[in-house]
Amino acid sequence: MSADRSEQPERIVRIGGASGFWGDSSVGAPQLVASGQIDYLVFDYLAELTMSILAGARLKKPELGYATDFVSVAMKAVLNDVVRQGIRVVSNAGGVNPEGCADALAALAAEQGIALKIAVVSGDDVSPLLPQLRQQHPPVRELQSGAPLPERVLTANAYLGARPIQAALDAGAQVVITGRCVDSAVTLGVLMHAFGWQPGDHDLLAAGSLAGHIIECGCQATGGLHTDWDTVPDWPNIGYPIVECHADGSFVVTKPTGTGGKVTPAVVGEQMLYEIGDPSAYLLPDVVADFTQVRIEQAGEHRVRVHGAKGRAPTESYKVCTTYVEGFKCAAQLTIVGFDAVAKARRTGEAILARTSTLFTQHGFGPYSATQLEVLGAESCYGPHAQATQTREAVLRLAVTHARKEALELFAREVAPAGTSWAPGTTGAGGGRASVSPSIRQYAFLLDKSNVEARVTVDGQPIEWPRDAASVAADAPLSPGREVAAAPSASESFAIAIADAIEVPLIRLAWARSGDKGDTSNIGVIARHPALLPLLRDQLTEARVAEWLAHLVTGKVTRYEVSGIGAFNFVCEQALGGGGMASLRNDPLGKGMGQILLAMPMRVNPSLLDLAALGTQIA
Repeated sequence: MSADRSEQPERIVRIGGASGFWGDSSVGAPQLVASGQIDYLVFDYLAELTMSILAGARLKKPELGYATDFVSVAMKAVLNDVVRQGIRVVSNAGGVNPEGCADALAALAAEQGIALKIAVVSGDDVSPLLPQLRQQHPPVRELQSGAPLPERVLTANAYLGARPIQAALDAGAQVVITGRCVDSAVTLGVLMHAFGWQPGDHDLLAAGSLAGHIIECGCQATGGLHTDWDTVPDWPNIGYPIVECHADGSFVVTKPTGTGGKVTPAVVGEQMLYEIGDPSAYLLPDVVADFTQVRIEQAGEHRVRVHGAKGRAPTESYKVCTTYVEGFKCAAQLTIVGFDAVAKARRTGEAILARTSTLFTQHGFGPYSATQLEVLGAESCYGPHAQATQTREAVLRLAVTHARKEALELFAREVAPAGTSWAPGTTGAGGGRASVSPSIRQYAFLLDKSNVEARVTVDGQPIEWPRDAASVAADAPLSPGREVAAAPSASESFAIAIADAIEVPLIRLAWARSGDKGDTSNIGVIARHPALLPLLRDQLTEARVAEWLAHLVTGKVTRYEVSGIGAFNFVCEQALGGGGMASLRNDPLGKGMGQILLAMPMRVNPSLLDLAALGTQIA
């Protein structure tokens, strides 16, 4: 007689996130594998710039085009233990050559005398479709700018979803290597396989996507980039994240025992809001996710339980990211020491630009297409909010673009003469003459899914998997995320009162984290205590945030409320000087914008600061 299912222990699937980008620390994979706390190991390597770098590498050597560190560093260190422990691996290290990555891993396994079943997910490269897309009507338009498809495209890759990964794991693969897929898919594919989730299980797919989103940036889920950075212990030994996932979609975020960092609701909440745009409609290939009602709760030391994600059927389109070349780019730095360092640095930068502009005219080069002068150490990124400083050391940073390479080679030559021509104390040219490189830019558009065919092979043999399962619409529409207004409770009414208010920076009342999506900056802000939420709702408005960031943001600012965790998400358009590869700013990804917003003055009753401090202690 079979045992009662209610008496059987619930299955928990444990997934470790070993990498947040190509270049992340080599300690992640060995740490997670050695912990004995994981069943699956996932890696996220790809960003838009990474794809263009990999494309260039493959042009030089056809066998390259993938994240080589995955094979030569991570898997070389852990492959034997991974196989011995029965850990299965999913990675998007394939870049623009997933087959080449699989071949390199197979060679490593053979060298170590290990039998390894390797799957490859491909089909994300849509470059062959570009000629017909240029002819279609209506024409392809960039998602943010509306610009037409550029001529000199380097890469064009659709963000695939989790179902091909699920199919590969279902077919018995021990390692799955993909090309471009959405970052969270490496985790969602594992969960779809482990729990048998289907395309119509939208709430579960949203929950699995959230689990993947939490660990896709490595240590950002375990204290990395935390607003209260000084409370995070043992940075050198910081733990990489683990999610312990249940079949109902709930999961616990933790880290290997004995490692540094910390896992609290505030830490996990910051990562949940990271780069998601509208939190009620986070668009992914497998699901449209709604995180507005997610709950995050402490469940033990360095253990945070997450539940409540909702979802609905995905759209009919894939997002495609292309990279293309538009002219050339160069960035140079000089260090200026002594009295009036900031003023000397600015004048030096202006002199270099003026001199080279004159030389450009003499040579018939034409003007710069763009310039950026920043004085690092003088709070240039704070604009009008920079505090007066008497710093006696500053770094001049000049970044420029031009249509002609020889023009920027001239610019690079004219930086060093500042060392003897102008400001006293000029030194530190940053390791020699600045180099000129192609200016690589990003272009994103939507492509109907019917035009893309994801392919799965296991040990080189193609496998069949269902590609046309119906997507069942969610039973209920997504809850609205923008500007949710609720009647205040008694405690909230107390919070609204600002009699006898004093002025404090926002950082005293909230945590924040910022990131990018193209030329859009995403800033998540979480109240340090629920009683502070009405005050933030009242004072941290779209108009005020737009005004505070006006020196950086030229487009629309939209505020979304995430009531489940007492937070707001601000989406700031045209905020990053073109964003990513196109931006000339020292902070092209908007990593510092949350910090700049946290300096905004807020009016608060002093009694509420005690609650803010209490929330900080709990978090």
